[in-house]
Amino acid sequence: MPKKTLTRRTLLAASGAGTSLNLLRSGTLYGKEPKALDKLSVAFIGMGGQIQGHVANILNQGQHVAAFCDVDKRQIENSKNRHGNKVNKVKEYEDYRELIEKEKSVDAVVIATPDHWHAPICRAAMSAGKHVYCEKPLTHTIKEARELRELTRASKVVTQTGNQGSASSNLRRSMELIEADVFGPIREIHVWHPKHNWPSGGVRPAGSDSVPKGLNWDFWCGTAPVRPYKEGIYHPVKWRGWYDFGNGFIGDFCCHSFNLALRSLSLDYPSKISFTGEGLGTETFAKSCAVKYHFSKNKDRSHDVALNIYTGGGKAVPPDYAVEAAVNTFGSLPRVGCIFIGDKGMLSSGLWNSQCYIKMKGEEKYIGEGNHDATKAVPKNIPRSRGHMHEWVDACKGKGKTFADFEHGGHLTEIGLSGIVALKMQKEIEWDGQAMKVKGHPEADAYIGKEDRKEWL
Repeated sequence: MPKKTLTRRTLLAASGAGTSLNLLRSGTLYGKEPKALDKLSVAFIGMGGQIQGHVANILNQGQHVAAFCDVDKRQIENSKNRHGNKVNKVKEYEDYRELIEKEKSVDAVVIATPDHWHAPICRAAMSAGKHVYCEKPLTHTIKEARELRELTRASKVVTQTGNQGSASSNLRRSMELIEADVFGPIREIHVWHPKHNWPSGGVRPAGSDSVPKGLNWDFWCGTAPVRPYKEGIYHPVKWRGWYDFGNGFIGDFCCHSFNLALRSLSLDYPSKISFTGEGLGTETFAKSCAVKYHFSKNKDRSHDVALNIYTGGGKAVPPDYAVEAAVNTFGSLPRVGCIFIGDKGMLSSGLWNSQCYIKMKGEEKYIGEGNHDATKAVPKNIPRSRGHMHEWVDACKGKGKTFADFEHGGHLTEIGLSGIVALKMQKEIEWDGQAMKVKGHPEADAYIGKEDRKEWL
């Protein structure tokens, strides 16, 4: 059985609240702390836009930036120009395997490649004893997420999933409020996002374009099937819309917007997943869709939970009763959001779960939780964070532990990507999460794992 995800509830249940919180602070809940380090030497893999803030963060913390790695030399050059003299001695690599082999003094790696590369590079880095920070979703497939969860249990390296809302004081405050039963039993969650800019609902274009100088296109495709290069279609950024490389909006945001629910509502795996939508591509994410994850009651929760996610606009929007108070409060429906509906009240946590507005039954508008009488007596007893990357660096240096390790990030990813399985099959499914199986449909196994090209592993 997998290790239980770290949540407020499991912390309190371990052996008393005081003991559990001391374990969280000390970093000893899952075994031995890593060796203490004075200064962390960090390598960065996947030098697109997402990683630039992480480079700046590591530099601002006074750690050592050792190497940049990317199959597109242009992205390395752009990164060096962006950070200037602070990285003028950085080593440059095209091949992550060469980096891991040669840079023996590197303590840790930050990974922000396209999703299909996450698991292979995480495995290689962890096997080499490197601490790892990997962007969300943790992996490209459910099977890969389970493998990384199992690997992190057996490894002594420090891991952190890049769902930065985990460090938010509002997320941690929301955990405290839910644990204190401020909202009563929470039975529904609604997450929404407008139309995205990635390819959706279509097929790959015909023909090919010349591969830009400095880009190793075959290596970029890596474990995925090789496609003809097309300018502006896959690289950079738009790869997320294509199922060979990413998982659309759900892959992009499940580790953000499902985060609080997993931590606070004793979620295990959805028992059933249904959806409506249009433009349900076989190669791309849907043009628009509403996906419903049904979590049956379990030994830790006496009621069912429905987690709904909407993207693309059109008919894929939350029901009026779920968002009426948000419209009353903010004047119009926020562009993105996440709302928890309980028997006694509602919580608006935002897409990153980094907000904390509450509304009790009978009230028409949300207010900040700190200004509401219903929350003032609830103690603040979950440790706050200096920042998501700070937390990882501290843990790598033997000070405390991370809040979103690969056990948690892998579980989030498994939940989110089970919805992708339903979208790819284009039918409602009954899901056995523990076994990673769609009940009655063995053909679904092709969507739960995948056959990798081996050349670049």
